[in-house]
Amino acid sequence: MWGYEKRLQYPVKITQTNPKIAQIIITQFGGPDGELAASMRYLSQRYTMPYKEVTGILTDIGTEESAHFRYP
Repeated sequence: MWGYEKRLQYPVKITQTNPKIAQIIITQFGGPDGELAASMRYLSQRYTMPYKEVTGILTDIGTEESAHFRYP
């Protein structure tokens, strides 16, 4: 399986805010092409998949996508 460790690869220091960029980032998480939508698509497709071998892969991909939108 996989482990999730909430640690940044590079340190981030925010010096000023930018609402336009913040809106784009939020859309990536909750918008139609965001992480949540991708996770739900993978997890719902697993129920209609005719091949049992692929069902596990869709479950793994869906849960991995859901790990991207965890909140502290």
